[in-house]
Amino acid sequence: MGKKNLRPLRCLVTAQTAWNLERLASMAGISTGRVVDKLVREKMLALREPPGPWPGRGINGGKRR
Repeated sequence: MGKKNLRPLRCLVTAQTAWNLERLASMAGISTGRVVDKLVREKMLALREPPGPWPGRGINGGKRR
């Protein structure tokens, strides 16, 4: 494995969020930092606009049924 583009990050979360992050980390067998990284990556992919020449047209090309 080569060098990874990592930055240190400290974040303040509630006790419930910390518990849920630790739970997800134990289920996946990774650290809580990697869980945060995965969640942010998934959210950014979900927010990305769909590719295509006409953004915002929806699945059926803006046609009504």
